[in-house]
Amino acid sequence: MEYKKYKDISISRLGFGNMRLPEKDGRIDREKASAMIDRAMKGGVTYYDTAWMYHHEDSETFLGEVLPNYPRDSFCLATKFNIGFNPDYRHVFETQLKKLKTDYLDFYLLHAIGDNTIHPYVDDGSLAYLIEQKEKGRIRNLGFSCHASNDSLRWFVEQYDWDFAQIQLNCFDWLFSHTQEEYRILEERNIPIVVMEPVRGGRLSRLTPEAEAMLHEAHPEWSLASWMFRFVRSLPQVQVILSGMSTMEQVEDNLRTFDDDNNFTDADRELLFRAMEMFKAQMQVPCTACRYCTDDCPMGINIPEFLKYYNKYKVDGDWGLKDLLAKVETMATPDECLNCGSCANHCPQSIDIPSIMTEMGEKFY
Repeated sequence: MEYKKYKDISISRLGFGNMRLPEKDGRIDREKASAMIDRAMKGGVTYYDTAWMYHHEDSETFLGEVLPNYPRDSFCLATKFNIGFNPDYRHVFETQLKKLKTDYLDFYLLHAIGDNTIHPYVDDGSLAYLIEQKEKGRIRNLGFSCHASNDSLRWFVEQYDWDFAQIQLNCFDWLFSHTQEEYRILEERNIPIVVMEPVRGGRLSRLTPEAEAMLHEAHPEWSLASWMFRFVRSLPQVQVILSGMSTMEQVEDNLRTFDDDNNFTDADRELLFRAMEMFKAQMQVPCTACRYCTDDCPMGINIPEFLKYYNKYKVDGDWGLKDLLAKVETMATPDECLNCGSCANHCPQSIDIPSIMTEMGEKFY
């Protein structure tokens, strides 16, 4: 296992995220999940991340059952306060200590900082309260996880001398989102980074056949997930990389990745970026929202809007998409498409719109 110095301790580069544990009958499968934790412990993983709401508020309880089987100084425990989920920060914090069966937390985060929640975290007293808990030794390191704009992030990092920050960071977002700027903001202030979604919720473990073949030819022994981890490991400001593991196979693959030297070269980086370009181009349809397709649609389907969400689905997966699709202003939905072909005949980009409407109708309606 690779370790990296953090203050006066060393922490495993691989962190175990406890948001996607195996389930049975709608609850955490204790037997399988416990075996995965034990294998990770024996493999040298020392960072375990959870939160109040994970697994319907059961993740912290599960860890409180399992982790006391190991010496408390053999691992670091991280959990979070989310103001939108339960604003009673005093109750949440005290309950978390009880559920996790510990009298201190190694890492504690203000959870999912967003443009709409960033000021309430400061104004409602939760930040001040958590600073007090840190002064009492009940929190060893205080940080935050961020889903805000970069302008909001710049403001928030000035509100406290943060010990660490957690951001979504992966090679796809590095190229096509504002992740690089997030990284630079934290790097300029020398705030260590804990990475979430390094494989983008598992989406980057499945690319297009051409992109996968190109990466496999270069390193047949690396899984696609391993490629993603190796890129993130190469960034010097990154302290810990979380993986929300769901199977023992994922645990074993991750342990193999972090057990060897990160011989991720500049050539590997260039190849991975090429694969991401191919993946993006092949997974998304080139809709320009010109709306030539909508004028003659007999059902009045808002085709460009649905194509926008189709692209999101192809890259991000279907999490939360039904709620977004329900808000589309349209006279009809993709499942009502007549497959008449009028839209495709008017599309300057030659998109096979009827096939996409059929796919969306079968998937979401």
